[in-house]
Amino acid sequence: MTARRRLVPYGLLGPGAIWLALFFVVPMYFMGELALRTGTFTEGFQSGFEVSNFSDALSGNTTQFVRSFVYAGTATLIALLIAYPLAYAIALRAGRWKLLLLFAVVAPFFTTYLIRTIAWKTILADESPVVSVLQALQLVPEDGRVLATGGAVIAGLTYNFLPFMILPIYASLERMDTSLIEAGKDLYASATQTFLRVTLPITAPGIVAGILLTFIPAVGDYINAEILGGTGTSMIGNVIQSLYLEQRNYPEAAALSFMMMVAILGVVLIYLRLAGTGAFMGDEEERG
Repeated sequence: MTARRRLVPYGLLGPGAIWLALFFVVPMYFMGELALRTGTFTEGFQSGFEVSNFSDALSGNTTQFVRSFVYAGTATLIALLIAYPLAYAIALRAGRWKLLLLFAVVAPFFTTYLIRTIAWKTILADESPVVSVLQALQLVPEDGRVLATGGAVIAGLTYNFLPFMILPIYASLERMDTSLIEAGKDLYASATQTFLRVTLPITAPGIVAGILLTFIPAVGDYINAEILGGTGTSMIGNVIQSLYLEQRNYPEAAALSFMMMVAILGVVLIYLRLAGTGAFMGDEEERG
């Protein structure tokens, strides 16, 4: 019986480990092997150890690399500023409207990602009412435009990945014991003090999860930059797409993809280091 109990955790981890091995580790191996090949698409790619593919792939694409992280980071920050108050209102103030509001959050997923992004192209078009209002408020010059700018790409990223920020924060707020907020008020803490010392630390795991779920896919996105952006707003995902589908330079495309994944992993590890693994796992002692 004791031996069986010891095997239970491994049995529960087994399906997830197999899934990761088949659909992450194995593809990563083949991508790394492809990144080191030599040759051309017409002549074929031969196995080798062409390390220069990594430097060649990065050469001339540094701007797109940096731009991807800037756009993704900005969209993540904006999404957090929008998502937290919204999740707070749904979890603690919505009452009987909670399910309806949650449905409104996930409803965009019933429409394909591509269609949602094309809709934003219509919303941000030069002749749209939204742009007219922005011009009337002098947020956009009279002869200016929103579409084909970095702001349009960031707006698209924020909108498309906003539910990934809202739902983890909502889950943390939903599980929170609201009597702790009342206890803070009983101890003469102001609303701001109660939020900073009680609500925010308790919901830190949801914030960390939401940031990761938003930032990681936003960095590698290329649809928003392709549809909403212009020639000066391309992201690293657009470069990888071009290398794979247009230039047929598979080794450099694989090398650039590999470097992007390593860079994202590094940013995530630094972020978790600064936030503390306790904030991600919900460890109250480490957070304190």
